[in-house]
Amino acid sequence: MPMFQKMFKGAAVLAVSGTMMLTGCGTDVPADAQTEQDEIISNLVEAGFPAEDILLSDGQVYVGRDAHVTLEASREMLQADPKTQEQYRTTNLVSSSIRTICIVPNSAYAGNSTLMSGLNRAISNYNALGLTFRMQLGGSGCNATISARTMSGAGGSAGFPSGGRPYGIINIGTGTASYGVAVVEHVVTHELGHAVGLRHSDYYNRSISCGSGGNEGTAGVGAIHIPGTPTTATRGGSLMNSCFSSSETGNFKSSDVTALQYLY
Repeated sequence: MPMFQKMFKGAAVLAVSGTMMLTGCGTDVPADAQTEQDEIISNLVEAGFPAEDILLSDGQVYVGRDAHVTLEASREMLQADPKTQEQYRTTNLVSSSIRTICIVPNSAYAGNSTLMSGLNRAISNYNALGLTFRMQLGGSGCNATISARTMSGAGGSAGFPSGGRPYGIINIGTGTASYGVAVVEHVVTHELGHAVGLRHSDYYNRSISCGSGGNEGTAGVGAIHIPGTPTTATRGGSLMNSCFSSSETGNFKSSDVTALQYLY
């Protein structure tokens, strides 16, 4: 199967896992918000992200095509030892005090049966690994909450942990549902991976899974190799690859399991 890219060509939907088109719309931005955006961008450049990989959309700053970066998270990227850099995870991880992460779909998400099936399967993927945290669909006793929301197109977006908590939002394209539950499961599991601190496994060369594209940037301490996992990516070798195909199973690969069980 051809790998999905981030553009639309005719009637064929071509998507990047964890990717959306991000462009400035010319909307007026309040002065304090502009100052915050400027600091985030400055911190990311200092941390090692290439300027061309930093995108601004609707007043939010994104890196790596799909990862939203808050001001706090950008500051944390500058605080650790820059000698420990390579790939797979961010500096910011989920605290061991977070035992239950509740995934709460909004009404638009909950109204799509295919997206909901994929979400339930993604939650099961994480809970099968015996990690320090469990995920659950809504409910009580939550130490942290991630809102599941819809966006247009196919693919998804999320962000990285901050302050010891997972990123609070995953966005999944409604167009992803047209490829079936397994592909939705793949995309949701992928975005939840970002929310708990995983980078793209081929961040250093997106052409490995996408067929084209370059280096997302090591981000200084923002791309730390996880012991026991490969230091090079292969097409189809990780659920955390940048791009996905229509034949995805939605299941973790062995290196994904090793990475998560090492971290959590």
